[in-house]
Amino acid sequence: MLTFYYAPNTCALASHIALESAGARYEAVRVSFAQQEQRSAEYLRINPKGRVPALVTERGILTETPAILQFIAQTHPAAQLAPLDDAFEMARLNAFNSYLCSTVHVAHAHRMRGYRWADDPAALEAMKKKVPQSVGECFELIEREFFVSPWVLGERYTVSDMYLFTLANWLEADGVDAARFPKLAAHRERMRADPVVRRVLESETSVQ
Repeated sequence: MLTFYYAPNTCALASHIALESAGARYEAVRVSFAQQEQRSAEYLRINPKGRVPALVTERGILTETPAILQFIAQTHPAAQLAPLDDAFEMARLNAFNSYLCSTVHVAHAHRMRGYRWADDPAALEAMKKKVPQSVGECFELIEREFFVSPWVLGERYTVSDMYLFTLANWLEADGVDAARFPKLAAHRERMRADPVVRRVLESETSVQ
């Protein structure tokens, strides 16, 4: 059985939805950021990066959302969460997930975690002020160029939709009006209406 480490309101939500959608056998372990559990010696033995998600498998531990999403899709092919039979479409999926990970999430992180890149208070404040613009530009590009309605890859629902949904949930907190992106706003509502997504959201927000 898999062991999945997550924290609410983080990018781990995408992998959590994927595990549920795949019907995977797993145990979910909540990591309390408020209590700095991600920095504890116990958790750092699992993920030395001190971040979530982390997925413990029989063969070892996986980190980073794109890798975990692909692992779930490949190990649960019956769930059809990725175009495993089409090399080009699979590459498109990975390209999209890589953009979310390397660019969109990083732009978002400048709002609360600018200390990763600078120490100067003025620089940190400048990063925060830039977030509405930088995150907004990322979603403008996705809306205009990369998103094929109703799902990221068109008619096929995949792990990319779970990842996009996760980051799109942060738009308002980042100072970005989701109404600017009608296709993505509709996608977010479709995801929120999904019973699996609702179940995961409820489990992550319940008091433990």
